[in-house]
Amino acid sequence: MGLVETLVDNVSVKSIIILGPALLVSWMFYWLVVVPIFEEIALARMPGARPPKLRTFLPLSLDFIHRAITASKAYQNLEFWRGLFSQSKGLQTAEVRVAGRRTVLTIDPENIKAILATQFGDYGKGEPFHNEWKEFLGDSIFTTDGGLWHGSRQLIRPQFIKDRVSDLQTFENHMEILFRAIANGGALEGENQFVDMESGNGRPVDISDLFFRFTLDASTDFLLGNDVKSLSTPRQEFAEAFAEVQRVQSIIARAGPLNRFVSRKTFREGLKVINNFINHYIEKTLALSPEELATKGKSDSGYTFLHALAGFTRDREVLRDQLIAVLLAGRDTTACTLSWTIYELARHPEAVEKLRAEILSVVGPSRAPTYEDLKGMKYLQNVMNETLRLYPVVPFNVRLALKDTTLPRGGGLDGSLPVKVLKDTPIAYSTLVMQRRPDLYPPISPQFPDVDIFSPDRWFHWQPKPWQYIPFNGGPRICIGQQFALTEMAYVLTRLFQRYERVDNLMTEVDGGRPKLRAEVVLQPGDGVKVAFWEARKA
Repeated sequence: MGLVETLVDNVSVKSIIILGPALLVSWMFYWLVVVPIFEEIALARMPGARPPKLRTFLPLSLDFIHRAITASKAYQNLEFWRGLFSQSKGLQTAEVRVAGRRTVLTIDPENIKAILATQFGDYGKGEPFHNEWKEFLGDSIFTTDGGLWHGSRQLIRPQFIKDRVSDLQTFENHMEILFRAIANGGALEGENQFVDMESGNGRPVDISDLFFRFTLDASTDFLLGNDVKSLSTPRQEFAEAFAEVQRVQSIIARAGPLNRFVSRKTFREGLKVINNFINHYIEKTLALSPEELATKGKSDSGYTFLHALAGFTRDREVLRDQLIAVLLAGRDTTACTLSWTIYELARHPEAVEKLRAEILSVVGPSRAPTYEDLKGMKYLQNVMNETLRLYPVVPFNVRLALKDTTLPRGGGLDGSLPVKVLKDTPIAYSTLVMQRRPDLYPPISPQFPDVDIFSPDRWFHWQPKPWQYIPFNGGPRICIGQQFALTEMAYVLTRLFQRYERVDNLMTEVDGGRPKLRAEVVLQPGDGVKVAFWEARKA
């Protein structure tokens, strides 16, 4: 989905009739004439060089936009980006002027390293991003730069220290209902619905849908002390509102300067549901005095992430913004990675056999794993690493140049010169494409399959070089909840394969073995993940 679809789906006919022609002419003149002239003059004065220019043929690069939209709708963003860089004479950085705006694209680890770490102060989210996302995520860690961002990170960081991350009871609380939902073939109609567990063997289920429900329940439990019970409520108001707000937010972000024409009716209806739900718990927590909060500890019954935050600030907006941001990250990222893991394991029964053997050798068929158990299971870690290599959670990302600067390489005929970057230039980068670049890996061999093949065993004798594998980003903005997410995924996988000895792949007739990479904010399986689980025979 892109700008054209945004206009078709969300701009009213009346707005187009009244304002359309004048706005369109003014907008096209500004972006086609004024901006390029001033940018070219400024670029000519800067040190460094330009990267290869991607070919476009129509005004405003409408052909480029059309190809991008078509690829996105067909879940072929990976193929689209690979095709772009096939134009750039073997270089891994290029530029294109889209709707009059110069954009730099890169899959070069050195440039990504510069954006995220070594030139961190030169690049950020930028004010346009902050404005587009503020109504949803406020001034949270994901929308701000500088002091606001640093303050958010300092506020959240203590909640992800090891003793919080290693407290696994929150995950365990929801595993039994996940097992019942799997046997049921989908979400339950209430927590007390009877489910014949034996009849669930071999029953088709979209495990991706259940993972999104599980992680929402676990996240709201961890954050607020009360889950929304989406695993046992097929239609859940908060979950549906959260999904609708994200859907419209992605449209707003893509619409750029025309986002004012995007209808926000369902967006604001959804935000009202979300805010009412979150604010109930904020008010309940702030009813406690600072002294009462100070006496609470993580070992206390009912102690939550919100209690911890409220111990540092009693600002309702700050609490609301950080809770929504962490909820967004905690739910979607983990659910997506778990979904892709089962997608690949179902296609590789030999990997399931190895994973299950390791799990049983460490924790047996029923004991709940400890944090140390999870970290010590090497093959389990390999499975997660390999999934994140092929399917990084955020496959495409953008940073804005906060001042006139450069990227380390990609300029000139051979790409050896720094790339000129003007202030406010968007830099789009893709971990998905970079992590699948064959030239960054050893040659194909019996021990090292093709880079597009799922092979956890490769991690036994190979480690990626720095900045060539960054599924959680890197530098100062590296994902603060990385260990929490990895622990939750490892726990769920361990519990699943303690119980199930086999998982059948039902996706071949759906996608023909070519997974559809739905790359919006996070990387989801475009067709879900339809599988069937089989419980191990009891001795």
